[in-house]
Amino acid sequence: MAQLKPIVPETRNVHVARFEPLEPPRAVLAELPITRRVADTVLRGRQGVGAVLRGEDPRLVVVVGPCSIHDPVAAREYASRLAVLAEELAPTLCVLMRVYFEKPRTTVGWKGLINDPHLDGTRDMMLGLRTARRLLLEINALGLPVATELLGPVVPQYIADLVSWTAIGARTVESQTHREMASGLSMPVGFKNTTDGNLQIALDAMQAAGTPHTFLGMDDEGRGAIVHTTGNPERHLVLRGGGGRTNYDPASVEAAATLCASRRLPSRLMVDCSHGNSSKDYTRQPEVFREALAQAVAGSPHLLGVMLESHLHAGNQPLGPRAEDLAYGVSVTDPCLDWEATAGLLREADRALRDRRGLAQVS
Repeated sequence: MAQLKPIVPETRNVHVARFEPLEPPRAVLAELPITRRVADTVLRGRQGVGAVLRGEDPRLVVVVGPCSIHDPVAAREYASRLAVLAEELAPTLCVLMRVYFEKPRTTVGWKGLINDPHLDGTRDMMLGLRTARRLLLEINALGLPVATELLGPVVPQYIADLVSWTAIGARTVESQTHREMASGLSMPVGFKNTTDGNLQIALDAMQAAGTPHTFLGMDDEGRGAIVHTTGNPERHLVLRGGGGRTNYDPASVEAAATLCASRRLPSRLMVDCSHGNSSKDYTRQPEVFREALAQAVAGSPHLLGVMLESHLHAGNQPLGPRAEDLAYGVSVTDPCLDWEATAGLLREADRALRDRRGLAQVS
């Protein structure tokens, strides 16, 4: 019997230019292995956030750092400064460095260091994955836990073992893919309200991520796999404002916590001092921070922590055709506070929280 030749109709991958092979996660993890010191830092960060989330630790969680990482050298300098400050303020603040490698875009734009590490459109993503993992190893080796945002189920296989807290952002919180991914992540996860200020969608995501899921993903060998998760018990809401409204004031925090409790979801939440809560004006972040701090000092049972966008130098800059022309330590995405303002805010929080708890002040 003659063998039939397969018919290949012009229906597949019509708009795909090409495929590139992706090295398996296991190979990259073996090349850039986690050390015992780094693992201890990651676990200490996860346990710290988890304890605050459960009300077992009186500290305030602070996720602080650049809007996005585009220059590992500047990121390492920022981390070295923050590590020293975090250790000094550890009795009152559980500090994690914001280390964001992926940027969700409203339309188009630079998608982050993993997608385009050369900042020139060449999109060497394997280099991006290696650069991200190497930087996370270096920051954790300083004793400083890290926080990030994850945009899909592939990247976590390369870096999630080095992350202590993860955000599901305002643009992806309604996505089933992200909810399923979060259900299997090994660290606490914060779910932001949507860009229009909707809380219900974030609460739906929290509920979904707390339950087991089965979905298509990738294993350590880089093979397509059916992933079975247990559900993530450590998840919480992040209030970031939106729709022209802020939601960091005491009434908004109380209302959001009550809504969480009504659905039997964790009711301790985080305030994002940027984005909608600062009306997209980075110089208003201290105002939001101080209001959230005042609630913590007043004994609010609802406030888990705060987020700040901060870099070595203030503001931001456009990403031009030549990466070497960029100003050092200045964001290429959202504008940020500078280091001096950031350190001042964290020390201000430390003093206020020490006074409340009757702790000795740092000299």
